Formats: sequence, C-alpha cells, structure tokens
Amino acid sequence: MARSASVSPLTARKTWRTVEPLHAMVYFAPEVAEALSALGLEAECRYFASRAAAMGAVEPGVVVASFFNFNPELVRAAIPRAWQLASPASVLDARLSGADRALCRILGGDVDSPGLARAAALARAAAERAADRPEGRPLFAAHAALPWPEPAHLVLWHAQTLLREFRGDGHVGQLVAAGIDAIEALVLHVASGEVHERFLRSTRGWGDDDWGAGVDRLVRRGLVIRVAPGDGRSTLGLTDAGRSFREAIEDGTDQLAVFAYDVLGEDGCEALRTAARPFSQAVVAAGDLPR
Repeated sequence: MARSASVSPLTARKTWRTVEPLHAMVYFAPEVAEALSALGLEAECRYFASRAAAMGAVEPGVVVASFFNFNPELVRAAIPRAWQLASPASVLDARLSGADRALCRILGGDVDSPGLARAAALARAAAERAADRPEGRPLFAAHAALPWPEPAHLVLWHAQTLLREFRGDGHVGQLVAAGIDAIEALVLHVASGEVHERFLRSTRGWGDDDWGAGVDRLVRRGLVIRVAPGDGRSTLGLTDAGRSFREAIEDGTDQLAVFAYDVLGEDGCEALRTAARPFSQAVVAAGDLPR
C-alpha cells in the first residue's frame, strides 16, 4: 500500500481505540476460555499463557517484565505451570480457534462482508509496517513472528493484536523512562478516573500494603492526591502536575505508535476506523468485555 502522508499521534490513538475491541475480546470470550480449558489450563493460567505463548515457554521473569503491571506473585502462580500443562504451540492454536469461534458468533454473517475484508486489509498493512521496527518491543516481536491466519476476520484480529502489542511495548518504554513502576502506573490510571480501582487491583493482583505504598510514592512526588470517596468514584485524583505528567506519557506512547499507521496516512486511518467501527461495536454489544 502506497504511503500518502504522515499521521498525527492523535490519529494513531483514535485508530487503535476504535479497533481495539476486536483484539481485547480474546481475553473474555467464553469460546477462548473453553478452548484453553480443554488443554487443562486453569483460570489463573489462561490469560498469562495465551498472551505469553508467542514468546515460547518463557520463565516468569520474562512475563513480569513484558506484561509490566501485574504482581509478580500472580505471574509465578501461572508460569511455568502453564507450560507443564500445555505447550506454547497448543496454547496458540487454542487461542486462535477460540477467537475464530467467538468472532463468528459475534459478527454472524458479517464475517464475510466486504467491509470486514477492507478493515482487515488496512489493519494488516499497518501491522506489517510495524514489523519493520521491532526493536525494543519483545512482546510485539514475538507475536509478529507468528504466521498470518485466514480468513479475513482472523486477519483483522491478528493485525489488531500486533498493533496493540506494538503500542503496549512502546507504552512500557515510556513508563520506564518516566520512572514509573508497575503499581504506580495503575495508580495513575485509577487517579485519572478512567477505570475503577477495584477492577485493576483484582485483575493485577496487588494487595492493600503494596497499593498503599504505591499511592504514597506518587503523593510524595506531587502527582496524586487522596480525595473523599463518594458516588462510587475513586478515592484518588491527579494533581495538575500529575495530569500533565500522565498526558506526557500517553502522548509519547501515541508518538511511538505513529510508525505503524504512517503507512496508511490520515485518509487510510479514517477508512480503517470507518470500516472496523461496526464490528468493534458488535463486540462491545455482545457483552463479553468488562464494563
């Protein structure tokens, strides 16, 4: 695909967000859980194994480093036990099979639509462009080395998986450069008001003492404040300095993601968002993703 023009960091963010549900559903769809369970993987193993399998039978430390914000003890409870139950190759096959069945359920006859084929072609072009720059992106590079699946709905899913990991590895780099550790990254996210503390803490495995210490560190840095709880809102908030600090990290993440979408240009990114939007909306409407 011919390159027309550079895209803005905002365009990179908008395009990723629009298509992201088509990747994210793989961690919540019952078909994927069933396929992984059939290998003998317990619930606590499935997420870590399915996302890490592209890297091979790696040790827990590799998963801790590349996934970044999970409690290492949570990872060690799953890895390497997962590899004792199922090989990485079998995990990858089960994940793909589950994604196939989940998307067919959610999208129905639209899996064969011209719009989906168009979205798949555009997303693949961006993902293949990203593969020209794997340096410093280990999780992305592992997934980029996997063979491309067929048909179009799986091409779109795999392409968005690559684009998500490309962006995610860049985000980890921004956090490290900013001197933010795993818990602090989560605290900043909660303090932004974009996500509930209970969800992040429960899924990432951090207890009260570790969480409280992370909050204390950011309070001392003048980035976070404690606020009175009410109406189910967070007990944390960002200071002006914290808001600027977090925005700089997010802006840097967007900038690092531009390389992938640059091959499409602004018009191509808009075309991808337009083509993919109804399919992403269908995933959200299906109710598998957490709210």
